[in-house]
Amino acid sequence: MTRNEFSGWCAAGVRLLDGATGTNMAKVGLPRGVCTEAWIAEHPEPLLQLQRAYVEAGSQIIYAPTFGANRDSLARFGLEGELAALNRTLVELSKQAANGRAMVAGDLTTTGKPVTDDPADYEARIALYREQALALADVGVELFAVETMMGVSETMAAVEAIRSVSDLPVLCTLSLQSDGKAYFDGSGEEAAAAVEALGADAVGVNCSAGPDQLESVVAMMRRACALPIVAKPNAGLPVIDDKTGEAHYSMDETAFARHMAKLHQAGATILGGCCGTTPAYIRALRTVFPK
Repeated sequence: MTRNEFSGWCAAGVRLLDGATGTNMAKVGLPRGVCTEAWIAEHPEPLLQLQRAYVEAGSQIIYAPTFGANRDSLARFGLEGELAALNRTLVELSKQAANGRAMVAGDLTTTGKPVTDDPADYEARIALYREQALALADVGVELFAVETMMGVSETMAAVEAIRSVSDLPVLCTLSLQSDGKAYFDGSGEEAAAAVEALGADAVGVNCSAGPDQLESVVAMMRRACALPIVAKPNAGLPVIDDKTGEAHYSMDETAFARHMAKLHQAGATILGGCCGTTPAYIRALRTVFPK
């Protein structure tokens, strides 16, 4: 899909993304402290089942689980040499699950480290994301999703990196606080204007909080740019089980869909779910927003 085609597709109505991957993989055996991308590559069936369920529920775009498959994140596990192979394997799995019924996005995310004021640090971040973007483009993703970004600078670097190697559509979402501030630098408002200028095709918020806390953030980003606005929040706030350490999210799929309708009213037209959501949440969104 070209960028112009993507723009027209978005303008035609509400579009649905998928829901969480990581929290669902944890339910089926993903251990703590391992490289998620490598574990999924070695245990593909749970991902295939999950993504097929998202497509059945109504997801029109699914994210390949390449979230942390960049050189910096993989190096923490001694897997930086597997970057190209992991990105290829994970995208191919998602394409198998989608089976032509949904678009597959190559997923890039934060390194967890702020970009400093040193221009060399910004250039290094561009190089980091460019390497992964090239690997994703080579395996044939249909668009890019830059998600769960913690600051405006790293988001800009990711968009610049992708635009240096590809003209595919780019969705950008940041993890923002309820007042719209990013955790590293800048705000949702600043991010919306910045990535629009750099050639992104949609911008918004993901993770961070439940949809009940993000109406003003969505409205702020809607005012700041002319791009479609993405909302992919968590299933409410997590409650941590003292015995197991597991996170349990506070919002069921019915409440989630009800609050997502309010985010749509605030200006979001590309909707999905993040931590704690399942195919049932996407199915609930499809009920509220039928094709």
